[in-house]
Amino acid sequence: MHKRTEINRREFLKSSATGVGLAALGGATLIAHPERVLGANDRVRICVVGLHGQGWAHVEQYSKLEAVEIAALCDVDENVMNQRLAEMEKMKLPKPRTFVDLRKALDEKSIDAISIATPNHWHSLQAIWACQAGKDVYVEKPCSHNWWEGRQLVRAAEKYNRIVQHGANSRSGAAIIEGMKKMREGLIGEVYLARGLCYKWRKSIGKAPEEAVPAGVHYDLWTGPAPLKPFTKNRFHYNWHWVWDTGNGDFGNQGIHELDVARWGLGVKLPNKVSAIGGHFMFDDDQETPNTLAVAYEFDMPDGRRRMMEFEVRHWISNHEALIGDPSFGGGEVPAALGNAQASQKSQGPQNSVGNIFYGAKGYLAMNGYDAYRTWLGEDQEPGPSAIRGGNNWANFIDCVRRQKKENLNAYIEDAHISCTLLHLGNAAYRLGRTLNFDPVTEQVIGDEEANRLLRDGDRGYRAPYIVPEEV
Repeated sequence: MHKRTEINRREFLKSSATGVGLAALGGATLIAHPERVLGANDRVRICVVGLHGQGWAHVEQYSKLEAVEIAALCDVDENVMNQRLAEMEKMKLPKPRTFVDLRKALDEKSIDAISIATPNHWHSLQAIWACQAGKDVYVEKPCSHNWWEGRQLVRAAEKYNRIVQHGANSRSGAAIIEGMKKMREGLIGEVYLARGLCYKWRKSIGKAPEEAVPAGVHYDLWTGPAPLKPFTKNRFHYNWHWVWDTGNGDFGNQGIHELDVARWGLGVKLPNKVSAIGGHFMFDDDQETPNTLAVAYEFDMPDGRRRMMEFEVRHWISNHEALIGDPSFGGGEVPAALGNAQASQKSQGPQNSVGNIFYGAKGYLAMNGYDAYRTWLGEDQEPGPSAIRGGNNWANFIDCVRRQKKENLNAYIEDAHISCTLLHLGNAAYRLGRTLNFDPVTEQVIGDEEANRLLRDGDRGYRAPYIVPEEV
């Protein structure tokens, strides 16, 4: 459990006017409290939104929890919807209600919570709508496509007093939590450097021609807040990750897991300085985001000292730093609550190295992506404590919804926003080609309005009527 931080009081009061986003779209009525009070024996009635990839992992996980009823599914691709309904029938699960437009699902008083696994550019707006409609929210990583909408989501969660969990599965990993505790207790001494690794084998996506929108796909709704551009397969299922309008590259796909753990272990919040360098190497294809990226962060600490974080994305052949990704590290099996993002690491073979390394005065500690840590102590790097144990981020969310105890969330939305801000700063430094000096108090880049505009709307704006509201 991690104590959440509070948003700035002045900013919260400024944003506390009545929300307009959902009402202006003719969606659910804005309310500040859930419409159904859960009793001790009631099951949480949930709607899973976005079913093509990670959303199916949500369905699988909720289906194993006795305290959950999968009451509804929502997807803008009717082909995917029909496939998932057939799979649920094979699993002998009750047939849920189905929706194409999330706003219709939010009108349903019987739905207690929604679980969002749509593309990144939809995460914040859908979660804000849900908060306004009195629903609790599980939102996949990253919780935002840019810094500003993440801050708006935090404000909405606070204003409507909602349970909002981030899909950062490592936050519920028992071994990861134990490793953090060991570092806080001084096992490796003062921790001065954290290193995040996202070395995943990624093949070229090639070049895809413009074509007609496939039958059953509601493409305008899929595009939502992003600019509406001609349909291609490389702007659609999964490959949207590599397009700036809708994704954040592998840094915001797999990498945000490790970035969140790196910040958590280093014991820092927002940085003072960010630099990045990289590029799209080897391939000539439609990918816009870098497939090789190195980001450095500097943090000024209250005691006058500094700490540093490094993060690397690599897309092809790589080594196994600190044995991460090597079978000898331990862990790495695909536990029930792992989800597709980490499970794909296992299925793609040992060439992936996904995890974190923490360096201290007395040794170093390494973690894989989810369920194991190892330590090496002293100048001779003798093996120290280690553990392999997983956890379940979805179960933690459901427990907190039933109890209405946001303080028990393992991945509360304020922590998520801070980690995602680091993601957006790193991508902005890369795209602008310069170091960013950041003010952690105002959450603004100092003396760089171009950078602040990029953090504000991803340099693409919002397409009406799918606009993140100024007043949530």
